[in-house]
Amino acid sequence: MEKPRKKVLIIAYYWPPSAGSGVQRWLKFVKYLRLYGWEPVVYTPLNPDFDLKDEKLLSEIPPDIAIIRQPIFEPFQIYNRLMGQKSEQQVNPVMKGKANLSLKARLMLWIRANIFIPDSRMFWINPSYRFLKKWLKQNPVDAMVTTGPPHSMHVIGLKIKRECHIPWLADFRDPWTRIDFYHELNLEPWADRKHKKLENAVINEADHVVVVGQNMMEEYRPFTQKPITVVTNGYDPADIDLKPEAPLDNKFTIIHIGMLGKARSHDIFWNGLNQLRKENPELKEKLEVRIYGISDPIVQEQIKNFEDQSWIKFLPYVPHHEVIQIQRRARVLLLSVNHVPMAKGIITGKIFEYLAIGRPVLCIGPPDGDAAHIVNEAQAGPVVDFSDAEGFKQAVLKLFSDYLAGKDQLQTTGIEKYSRKALCGKIGLILDEISSVSPRI
Repeated sequence: MEKPRKKVLIIAYYWPPSAGSGVQRWLKFVKYLRLYGWEPVVYTPLNPDFDLKDEKLLSEIPPDIAIIRQPIFEPFQIYNRLMGQKSEQQVNPVMKGKANLSLKARLMLWIRANIFIPDSRMFWINPSYRFLKKWLKQNPVDAMVTTGPPHSMHVIGLKIKRECHIPWLADFRDPWTRIDFYHELNLEPWADRKHKKLENAVINEADHVVVVGQNMMEEYRPFTQKPITVVTNGYDPADIDLKPEAPLDNKFTIIHIGMLGKARSHDIFWNGLNQLRKENPELKEKLEVRIYGISDPIVQEQIKNFEDQSWIKFLPYVPHHEVIQIQRRARVLLLSVNHVPMAKGIITGKIFEYLAIGRPVLCIGPPDGDAAHIVNEAQAGPVVDFSDAEGFKQAVLKLFSDYLAGKDQLQTTGIEKYSRKALCGKIGLILDEISSVSPRI
């Protein structure tokens, strides 16, 4: 007779039909948790404010998974209507420098950082706590997971933990006060203290903290005695059907998928490629750069003086299943790490699909960073530091030479550990551990 599964409540803001990298992590874990003896129950907003949608992701949710949806008040819905914009993303400092913001937008950014703590989803905290406190009395669970950002999800977990004493795993997909744009928020001292106080409470009152990279773990380690485990993002083999073989692009295509913010758009990339086109007629004829998704206006500034911009294509967001096909056909996949103080700890989610697909990766970032370690370990392609203009040019010329010779199909090594199924096994073990030492509600 099959052993009954334990139940885990997962509190997540991003859930299908939301698109983008934020939804992938726990959508995939929910898909595989039952293999490890856990029955997931997802708690998520009924009316979240996100612009990008991918309806196809709904088909990946197991049909009989319990999903609880409760209304959320999002203040930026009002702001967006006033500004004629579609989403809060338009005022995110990752996307726009403060110099590019209107006075009204700067005021809203100040309010967002200093009043909406930890983020603009804060108005969901107390209603969720009150709802879940009642729901849990009638629907006991063995463990709870919160995943952020938005870090309001962790504050919901903190309040439930204090009241209901449920074993709690706090999953940080990105840092909180150590996020790359935190220094750009112009926080008042009292707001900074409140952010850090909440963050400290979460990492010390959760039974287990999960982070996505080694550097991030080392940053949190001095501030808590609670166990911290690295569970990276990954790839789902079910998404990457490599048969039949996809025809490769005829052009020497360098592809970037996802948000290209100002910290991720590097001068050595644009200037280096522009210079190589002048020096190498064959590369000039064959090179094409494609940027899929939202780009910071600074990108246009970086290339505005180029005599010829026809080799650069800016294309809209595409659904995840189409992204896979685009990546399979690319000649080079660009992995661009944010040039920020915390760059060593940044691991963009796309890196793992890049590795699974087996196309060459061009990584721009710290050679001693987490992303570089993953690329080098898999022997997936060159890693170039932010300021190494000559190293960048040599890396591109080597990739171009391999393209011309038809030697640009990689055999990456050791990537099986990044499969979503294997990573979910690590989550299952953590849930087993915390539920065995803490009482069920």
